[in-house]
Amino acid sequence: MANEKNYARFYTLLKKLPGADKETLVYCTTCGRTTSLREMTSKEYRDMCASMEELTGWKAQVKKARSVCLKLMQKTGIDTTDWQRVNDFCRHPRIAGKEFARLTLEELDSLQTKLRAIMRKGGLRVAAKSAGQGSGATVIIYPMSNIAES
Repeated sequence: MANEKNYARFYTLLKKLPGADKETLVYCTTCGRTTSLREMTSKEYRDMCASMEELTGWKAQVKKARSVCLKLMQKTGIDTTDWQRVNDFCRHPRIAGKEFARLTLEELDSLQTKLRAIMRKGGLRVAAKSAGQGSGATVIIYPMSNIAES
């Protein structure tokens, strides 16, 4: 089972290429050796998917969406130079529910909307330290009551 492949990447990209069919793409990539995804080598599969991503412009779209999200996070007060903080923020179930790098293009668009809503509501607030707490930790309060769930 360790050798089984997940072909979700291929089929997602295939949907974005109107008029393309699986057999022709595989046949051309393998130089006529096969029309089956299962019979492709891992290198052939990776190369084919990379060329499909370049053809659809998918990587550029994701890069731009990530950049916009990081800029909005910066404006809301999240330290975007610390990936742990970015991931902690994104893992919150009312924000995205998973790490920043794992977000799809649609989830990045949803995150942009939520970040803009947070900014409209006044941004993130840093809780004041009480005199009894000597831990030195900063607590950030996320105003989530008025963010539309996606």
